[in-house]
Amino acid sequence: MLYKTKGIVLHSIKYSELSLIVKIYTEIYGLQSFIVRSGRSKKNKINASAFQPLTLLDFVAYHNKKNNLQNFKEVTGCYQFSEIPFDIKKSSIVLFIAEVLNKVIREEEQNLTLFNYIFNSVKYLDSCTGKVSDFHLIFLTELTKHIGFSPDINYENNSIFNLYEGRFQPQIPEHSYFIEKDLSKHFYSLLGASFDKMDIIGFSASTRRDLLNKILDYYKIHLNNFNDIKSLAVLEEIFK
Repeated sequence: MLYKTKGIVLHSIKYSELSLIVKIYTEIYGLQSFIVRSGRSKKNKINASAFQPLTLLDFVAYHNKKNNLQNFKEVTGCYQFSEIPFDIKKSSIVLFIAEVLNKVIREEEQNLTLFNYIFNSVKYLDSCTGKVSDFHLIFLTELTKHIGFSPDINYENNSIFNLYEGRFQPQIPEHSYFIEKDLSKHFYSLLGASFDKMDIIGFSASTRRDLLNKILDYYKIHLNNFNDIKSLAVLEEIFK
């Protein structure tokens, strides 16, 4: 069946000398994998360079539930990045978020709310003229609402956040998976924060690093097979 949709590139890997396998989160069918043949033939109109992380696409493709790898008919960009390819901070954030999403998203079914959240977030990052140092923190905390383990917003003064329970509490738990008091206050400020408030948040480099690692611990606890993020070291180096 031929269909037209939008998509967000999550990951691509070289399959052979002249082809790629690309994972795309689509507006209609959720997560789908495609084979892209990028030979030199004039008949081949699809450029492999179109599949950089979090590239936003319009495409026409053939959908067959029996196939693990789908095929494109036509691919075009639906949004031209003006900043991300040329801004090392934004491009580092994109690589990090794409790697996280590639581990998080598994469903081969439509989820318009999640799709639109990611799609609009990427566009905002590209067009943002202010500071983006805390973008990935806001993105990850908001993403939890869409994938089923959003923290309870029950903060009170001097609370700590229990990573297992997903809620704030007055006492330190018996296990070691929690966010200490001062950092919990900063974590609370992220919950419900919007991208246009990034300039107000303004975490220090050390607070940003500690928060990010705690948020990733939270993901590891609540998601199966969410292992280490390879691009984390690069991101931390850029924002140190």
